[in-house]
Order: sequence, then C-alpha cells, then structure tokens
Amino acid sequence: MHIAEGFLPAAHCIAWYGISTPFAIQGFRRTGQALKGDSNQRMMLAASGAFLFTLTALKLPSVAGSSSHPTGVSLATLIYGPPVTTALAVIVLLFQALLLAHGGITTLGANLFSLGIVGPWAFLAAIRLFGRHQRSDWAIGIATIVASLATYSTTSLQLALAFPDAHGGVLASFLRFGAVFAVTQGPVAVAEALFTVLVVRALGDFVYAYR
Repeated sequence: MHIAEGFLPAAHCIAWYGISTPFAIQGFRRTGQALKGDSNQRMMLAASGAFLFTLTALKLPSVAGSSSHPTGVSLATLIYGPPVTTALAVIVLLFQALLLAHGGITTLGANLFSLGIVGPWAFLAAIRLFGRHQRSDWAIGIATIVASLATYSTTSLQLALAFPDAHGGVLASFLRFGAVFAVTQGPVAVAEALFTVLVVRALGDFVYAYR
C-alpha cells in the first residue's frame, strides 16, 4: 500500500498532504488526551502503535511503485477510534519511510490518507453495521477486511489519478491497479482479519476499556 518515494507527481503529493493534515492535527490532539490517562492506557496506546508498525512492515511486492501488506488499523480503531489511529499512522509511516525505505516523505500524505484515514473510518463504519454484535469475532473480522480493501482501493485511485490510462482514463487505470492489488491483498486481508480476532480475544476487555 505504501506508495514509494518520488513515485507521485509533486502536485499530487502536495494535494494529499493538504487533505491529510487536518486529520493528523485532530489525531494528535486526541492522542495527547489519551496520554494523560493512567499507565495502562499509555501501554495500550504503545501496543496499538506496535501492532500497526509490525503488520504494515510485512510487505509483499505488488503494483510497481507500491506494495501489499496488512493495514494493522483495526486494533487502534477499536480501542481509541479513527483520530488516534491517524496519529499513530503518521508516526509509523514516518519511521518506515526513514528507517525501512518503505513508502516515502513526499508520498507520506497520500499514504496517510489511504492507511491512516480511510482505513480506520471504513473499519468503524463497517463494525457499526453489526449494532449490538460489534464485539463478535465476525464483526471484527469482516470490518478488518473492509478496512483493508478500502485502503487498497484508495491507493488504487491515488495511482490512477496520477497515471490515468491513455485510452480509458482514470477509471481504466483504477480497475487495472485494483486488479493487480487484489491478487495479493485479498488473501492478506483475510489473514489479517483472523490474526486481529485472535489478538482482540487475547486482550479481552482491555480493548474496550478506553473507548
């Protein structure tokens, strides 16, 4: 999902930074409030960030200029909601760009929008559809898959906008990028859902204690 350094045109990089920045500011404000809580809350915040960092570092080759991997946004979104997850995603994406050459600084805004904004909000929207069954394994698993597919659909759109097909335009390019992503991301999304359910089970009530 991380679009590589220098892969997007400068105008697109600036635009995605502009779109993502307000969400990041709100996220860091919410994170500051969370850090004022007890030590257990701070530990859960660190664990959520580690979960996000670890899963998104497990990259597989995919579309040229990008990669396929789990999104890791479900746990943080369950515990703290999308804004804090966005802030954690900023930190994770920045460290991965600087230390792992995964993603980039120029593409940070675009990667944040797909992973740290669309992913968490898609997860929240999907799990709320389950109503009083939101804590069930099925709800968490399906919402995780929805978040993963939403993230990669957004990346496909970002790439399509930057590199429209010469004949079919943005739509044709979007379908082409999406088809390539689907080969790896479909199985990855299912595996991530199963793993997330196991982690949430292991953590138990701690997941919902700080919502």
